[in-house]
This record gives sequence, structure tokens and C-alpha cells, in this order.
Amino acid sequence: MNAHNRPAPESDAPVVAIVGATGAVGLALIHSLEQRKFPVGELRLLASARSAGRSMSFRGNKVPVQELTEDSFAGVDIAFFSAGASISRKFAPHAVDAGALVIDNSSAFRMQDDVPLIVPETNGKELDAAPRIIANPNCIAAILTTALAPLHERWSITRLSMSTYQAASGGGAEMMEELREGTRAHLNGEEFEPKILPHSYAFNIFSHNSDVDPETGYNGEELKVIAETRRILGQPALPISVTCIRVPILRAHGISLSIRFDEHVNTDSIRNALNGAPGIRVVDDREANHFPMPSEASGEQDVLVGRIRDDLGDPSGRTSTMFIVGDQLLKGAAQNAVQIAEALRAKAAA
Repeated sequence: MNAHNRPAPESDAPVVAIVGATGAVGLALIHSLEQRKFPVGELRLLASARSAGRSMSFRGNKVPVQELTEDSFAGVDIAFFSAGASISRKFAPHAVDAGALVIDNSSAFRMQDDVPLIVPETNGKELDAAPRIIANPNCIAAILTTALAPLHERWSITRLSMSTYQAASGGGAEMMEELREGTRAHLNGEEFEPKILPHSYAFNIFSHNSDVDPETGYNGEELKVIAETRRILGQPALPISVTCIRVPILRAHGISLSIRFDEHVNTDSIRNALNGAPGIRVVDDREANHFPMPSEASGEQDVLVGRIRDDLGDPSGRTSTMFIVGDQLLKGAAQNAVQIAEALRAKAAA
């Protein structure tokens, strides 16, 4: 593949690099490549100097971790970035210059006009422009817009209001470990001083730990969700209200969502639209009181949707509510990135 083409056809498996391979999303990327049987001619695992020399397993083989440098991308066809915005801003241009297609999991390019922000089920058509860098959305925005895609396609959405229940996986491997250690200390009656989060995480919930904007009172995570959801749906003025909360769960984010349409949409129509839609599994058993749960979404590729019902607080009958749960490390990050690569390969082969 030359420097300006998309990934090679199916018969020519690409050279794939993962930047940030030893982090939580990097590990999930390796898992997603295996799980989805994505063709890989060579896997190049890139990380900081302190991780170089380690070996990681991929499809039964040991792959060495290499130190990330500006020269790491020679011969790479697809580069997945999952090492934070500063690393992406520094090294993604070098990957592009070396001929790689970059799929970036950080916030570095998400609101950049010339970089598409993609959830394949929702706005995959934007990949037709054959971009060189593609942004992977914020985890909540990815999970949310997957669930919204079949509804957005059929009806006009006029407002979204939500609260999120976000797992430790959103903060990476260190936050997940802090939850484990804090829980263990709490159960043993021991003192525990959090290092990653500003508050004790075990048996506690609190506002998302991103910085709060003093003018609006919204934190950075909430502002990301608003801006990115609008961009993915192609509705730049869509009214959105969101409150993001950390909950003591290792992985899989939850969203309690109210959707207002421009007309009354009955519950059966919504359920029918969601049933069978790509990337969605409806879990909505009222009789058994069985609805989406993080324990069932963790490790799952589908986004779970349930608690589908009319909002009794809206006398106009135009608002519906639901509960959504998706694995933050998969659909909220790694899996979505691999799906983008799959979509580009399909377009290249067509």
C-alpha cells in the first residue's frame, strides 16, 4: 500500500500497529482483533520505553513490545492509537507521513473539522472520503449513538437528557486497580488513600473526575458527550443535558436516557426499531424485571438496551426513556476502532 491509500484488500493482510499496547484499551484492541478475526499480516506493539522488551500474546504467538519512536511506523498500514491525546498529537502525523491510516482513541482530533468522528453503525458513510486520520469517540458518545442510530434514522430527535453511570475502565488500568485495592481495603477495615481519583471509589459514587467548567458547571466529560454526540448525529444544535457519575464497577458504562421526538413514537415502534439493529441487543423483560446490567454487558460486543417506556413526565407523549449499557473498553473504545478499520477495508475491496 502506498502512502495515500486505504488498507489493502483482504488477500493482502495489513501491518497493524497499536500505540499504547500495554494499557487497558491497548489490551482490548488486541482482544478485539482476535475476537473479530481481523486480518493482520504483522502486529507491531508500541509503548513507552519502560514497557519495551515485554512480550504479549496474539493468536497464540508472543509479540514483543517495542519503544514508540517517530520511526516506528515504517511499513505500517493501520495504526491504532490508545495512549492519550498528547501522544496522538505528537506521533499520529509521523504515522500518516509513513503511509499509515490512523484510528485514534484519544480526544486529540475528535472536534477537528477535517477528521471524521465515527461510529460505524451511525455515521459510517463519512468514511467514503477516505480520511487519513479517523477519530474514535468518547466512550459514552460511542455507546449512546449506537443505541440511537436506528431511532435517529426513522424519527426526528429534538432533545436528549441523560445521566451516566461510568465504570473504572474509563480511567484505564490504573483506575481499575485502584477500585480493586480500595474495595479490598474497605472490606478488611483498612485505611486506603486514593491516588488516581479525588475520592474513595469503593462503595461510593461521585461526579466524574474531569475538570468542571466554572461558567456552566458542566465537567469536561459532560461537555465532550454533548459536543461529540451532536457531531456524530449531524445535529449541531441538538439540545442535550447530561450528568456524568463515576460508579464502583470495573467495566461497562450505563446511561439512563430520555429522548424527545418531534412526534409521539410508541414504545412498540421503538422496540421494533432496536430489535435486530446492528450492534444492539434488546434486554427488556418486564415480567422478570430483567434489564441491561454491567455484569452482562462486560466483554460483550453488543450494546444492551432496555427499560423502554413512555416518559410519564411529558404530557405531550413525545418523550421516551430507556436504559443503555455497553462495554467501555469494547464498543466504547477498542471494538469501535476495529469496526472502523473493517469498514474501510470493505470499502477498499468494493
